[in-house]
Amino acid sequence: MVQAATVDDYVAGFPDGPRQVLEQVCATLRAALPGAEEKIRYGMPALMFADRYGIHFAGWKKHVGLYPVGALDPELEAQIAPYRASKDTVQFFYDQPVPYELIGRVAAVLAERHRAT
Repeated sequence: MVQAATVDDYVAGFPDGPRQVLEQVCATLRAALPGAEEKIRYGMPALMFADRYGIHFAGWKKHVGLYPVGALDPELEAQIAPYRASKDTVQFFYDQPVPYELIGRVAAVLAERHRAT
């Protein structure tokens, strides 16, 4: 597989089904992080909060993952908990409804956290 040069190229490289989910995840992140720099880092799309920090997403065979998603405030953590795959990873399976609004809220909280540091 050829590495994508842009976020849009990355998303466009997926087949129907996963591609539509990735398009919506990308649109959700763009809406939650207006003006964020977009780049390909570690072979996956990233929307940057600051020079060194951002939220990455990647499409896989059965799910889309978001990285890194550290611990959140208790209320938001309880909402994201069903999607936690590990300490800093959340996964949304293509065959289940994807909570795009929750993804947007998580991204906004993480961005605010990095702006405050």
